[in-house]
Amino acid sequence: MNMKKKTILLIFLISVAVPYIAAQQSLSLDQCRQLAIENNKTLKIASEKERIAYYNKKEALSKFFPSIQFMGGYLRNQKNLNLIPSSSIPSSIPMPDLSGLGIPLPPTLPPAGTPIDISDIRQKILGMGEIDIQNIWAGGFNLTQPLFMGGKIIAYNDLRSYAEELATTMKESQMTDVIVEVDNAYWQVVSVANKKKLAEAYVQLLKKMEADVSLLEQEGMATKADKLSVNVKLNEAEMTLTKAENGLSLSKMLLTQLCGLEITDAITLQDENIETIAINEEQTTVPNIEEALSNRTEIKSLQLASQIYKKQEKIAQAEFMPNLALTANYLWTNPSAFDGVKHKFGGMWNVGLVLKVPLNFFSSSAKLNSARAETRIKQLELAEAKEKITLQINQETYKLIEANKKLTAAKRNTEKANENLQYANTGFEEGVITASDAMAAHTAWLSAHAELIDAQIDIILCNMYLNKALGRKQYQPTTLENK
Repeated sequence: MNMKKKTILLIFLISVAVPYIAAQQSLSLDQCRQLAIENNKTLKIASEKERIAYYNKKEALSKFFPSIQFMGGYLRNQKNLNLIPSSSIPSSIPMPDLSGLGIPLPPTLPPAGTPIDISDIRQKILGMGEIDIQNIWAGGFNLTQPLFMGGKIIAYNDLRSYAEELATTMKESQMTDVIVEVDNAYWQVVSVANKKKLAEAYVQLLKKMEADVSLLEQEGMATKADKLSVNVKLNEAEMTLTKAENGLSLSKMLLTQLCGLEITDAITLQDENIETIAINEEQTTVPNIEEALSNRTEIKSLQLASQIYKKQEKIAQAEFMPNLALTANYLWTNPSAFDGVKHKFGGMWNVGLVLKVPLNFFSSSAKLNSARAETRIKQLELAEAKEKITLQINQETYKLIEANKKLTAAKRNTEKANENLQYANTGFEEGVITASDAMAAHTAWLSAHAELIDAQIDIILCNMYLNKALGRKQYQPTTLENK
């Protein structure tokens, strides 16, 4: 093969291998946790709720400061205002008798009693009393500064502060649940992967035994039944291996889904092929319950909820208190009437106090009693939660103690199973042990190693659940979202 063909073949192999290598993701436990935190929809919703609580707190703080608003409007009226009634001015008056004045009268003067038309004068007089209001423009600025609201504003600000803390606490609780779920799925994959390796080793042992029994059968040292029993065990082992392979694929699909990856993504775990799982066997005593209660997010959430409802009591009590506010305004209108009625904008300012004294004591009392009942409910829920958490901590501690004992027993059984398998293999090869006894030793070896894996994983999970019960943070994300 010349150099050109070698180069083309090398490029082809690289182009085929690189996508496959890129598709294989090797993930550690911390990486799986980080991916789950970044992609979990529930945590994203919790982050948005935390952001909402933050801005609600800022909105509550603004209640201490004056509110300023602008108002404006336009009004089209059908008619104008007439200050002089039209019925008070006649359209004509009778000619008075002027003969008694003693002066010569013009010959064109109409006789006394003749009606004289004064419609023009009447219209001018009515026009002087008419105000044009067909087009009215009005506007102004209003400033209101609360002076005393019965403690409602202070209580409302405290309530929003507690609500922000509650949103943060709820997010931490949900993050803990996500981490526990990911840890469970991660160690499930590790457990199934190790059992798959055991199944593969068991299949290889039985294949070797099958070959040995076939040779012994040919030499007359084993029967057909011995060979058939080995074949049956081999078929069972291969079926077990198939189940382990399928279980491993399904476990990895679950883990990729929790991490926010595509379930078709091929992943490998850093702990998938380890020979010995690092475990913690130190925690064997019941921890300080009070310290644990102070760390639990559920307790913090209920304590914050109780404080929130106490502030709602304060807000309900404020319904009985008078409210006092300072108000300042600047208003202008068109037409304006500050110097006669003129069709131009004219304005003025004013300052005043507004006092509101509530008299609806019946409805206010109902609100206050309802808020007090809600507070008592949260206090009872808090006491119940403390009792349940205390019980949970004791249960998880005893489970860990039991898991440690189970691990110690599993280690002893594994050592004995290894020794028994070694003697069985030697005895079978020398012809002093039957095939059924050798297969029984193989089965015991497989069972002992599977129990050892389960015991090691159980220690890790018991420690994880105990840490959760104690309220300990098991993982700190590398990045935090900004508000």
